[in-house]
Amino acid sequence: MILKPLFFYLFSLLTIGSALMVIASRNPVHSVLFLILAFFNSAGLFILLGAEFLAMILVVVYVGAVAVLFLFVVMMLDVDFVELRQGFLQYLPVGALVGIILLAELIAVLGGTLLAPDLAGSGAAPIPPVDQMSNIAAIGALLYTKYVYFFQAAGMVLLVAMIGAIVLTLRHKEGVKRQDVSAQVARSPETAVEVVKVETGEGI
Repeated sequence: MILKPLFFYLFSLLTIGSALMVIASRNPVHSVLFLILAFFNSAGLFILLGAEFLAMILVVVYVGAVAVLFLFVVMMLDVDFVELRQGFLQYLPVGALVGIILLAELIAVLGGTLLAPDLAGSGAAPIPPVDQMSNIAAIGALLYTKYVYFFQAAGMVLLVAMIGAIVLTLRHKEGVKRQDVSAQVARSPETAVEVVKVETGEGI
């Protein structure tokens, strides 16, 4: 019985420490690596809660796709982060406003939990017993019936993010010759062939 609380505190401390290092690291590549570590420890917490499907999705989707894609974008963009940090103070009022809003929401959630403990689960969908339906089947039944539109919206957001990452990384360097298929197809004999009259004795 002592192993479960021990692993809970271990995963929790590692998750909090990794999350702090994500925003404290100066190197963006190191931040992504700490983000992957936070995902793994969060998956451990989900396993302790009995949500093995969420733990698997967290590792497969976020670590295997989102974090790797983010790392790829950070390494390929070659962004000058020193130049970005120079204008950091001008965004401070907006960041402070967002932080105050998030703090007010957390206070409202904690206050509502203390005043009405039974209010948290009142709006949730009923969960069938474990002996009737497995964890994965219960999530699938809710995901593809009640929350199907939100699921499709999340897929569209991920699709737009993937297209944006591809567009950002496809930057053409100046001075590099590339094939232009449309220009080649649209050529005419006048532009493709040039007849030059060379006088006798002036050739190579």
